[in-house]
Amino acid sequence: MKIAVLGGGNGSFAAAGDFAFQGHEVRLWRRDAAQVAEHRAAGSRITLKDANGRHNVQLAAVTTDIAEAVRHAELILCPTPAFAQHDIARLLAPHLADGQVVFLPPATFGSMIFAAAAHDADNNAAVSFAETGTLPWLTRKHGPFEVAITIHAKRLPVGVFPLVAADHALDVIGRAFPGVIEPCGDALSGALMNAGPIIHPPLIVMNAGPIEHFESWDIHKEGTQAAIRRVTDALDAERIAVRKGFGYGGPHFPLAHHYASEGEQWMYGRGSHDRLTDSGDWRERIVLTEHRYMWEDLRLGLSLLVSVAELAGVATPLAFSFLAIGGAICSEDFLEGGRTLASLGLGHLDRDELQSLLREGFDG
Repeated sequence: MKIAVLGGGNGSFAAAGDFAFQGHEVRLWRRDAAQVAEHRAAGSRITLKDANGRHNVQLAAVTTDIAEAVRHAELILCPTPAFAQHDIARLLAPHLADGQVVFLPPATFGSMIFAAAAHDADNNAAVSFAETGTLPWLTRKHGPFEVAITIHAKRLPVGVFPLVAADHALDVIGRAFPGVIEPCGDALSGALMNAGPIIHPPLIVMNAGPIEHFESWDIHKEGTQAAIRRVTDALDAERIAVRKGFGYGGPHFPLAHHYASEGEQWMYGRGSHDRLTDSGDWRERIVLTEHRYMWEDLRLGLSLLVSVAELAGVATPLAFSFLAIGGAICSEDFLEGGRTLASLGLGHLDRDELQSLLREGFDG
């Protein structure tokens, strides 16, 4: 199939390399003109490293022209950080065409940002938007055009906007991720599957001392201790309570399954945490006030959670606490400057009105 991949980070290169390796026609878009020129000069190829070795794969195009990248694409994948979504959505909006599916893995309710951008651009094409709970690959770039994939996702719960378009969207996404996609309802349900705002805030806040002390720190290895795991489970319980408050059924993909070697399979499968830490790819220098775990998962992800929780009538004291502490570390009011229903232009809707919008779309 024809696939456009947006972005130049870990997830975007994993997507482009993996899809091309599977035989799909892949066009990669990124904004950095110098990097695009360098990539083209290197043959528009990606070196993909996985458990089976190294694979040198060819992309159909590498471009700074987003219209060229998405033209005739069936699937548009945008695995960029949530704080980049507004700009990319505005650039993409005029070029979307009937039948296309925009998939954000994961998104922090970013599907609404992309859908609203198309609506505001008066683009009336029949486009669907979807998001899931995690990046489909545990991955890190090892060079400018080289990416390592440690794990492929085994289960991806996907929510679609508008929900009435779910059958088509899930069919398209499922052809790119065969045997992996699990429908979980509307886009808010998909957003409330996002694991990043649950796993990363405790790790980056509760490890603040060693993160600032050591030159490099594996936040998932040395940083994952029993006390932090208990806090993570309690924070995840708040997320699940919000899901239940909106009437979403299971499975809720509790994060505890990510660490378990037996029992129900999580998104990355059983024993995935051990394979993640064994790779060594997450031993890195972390600057607390700059890292995306702070600015994406804590600031945006938890502010969304507490905003949605308020509409559902569910208490989220741990999420509030991490927002306060993270904001203090970064000298900013994370709740005020984060991602809330109000900041998304949805703050005037009651629960029934929001769920109607999620089901029918802006013109429903």
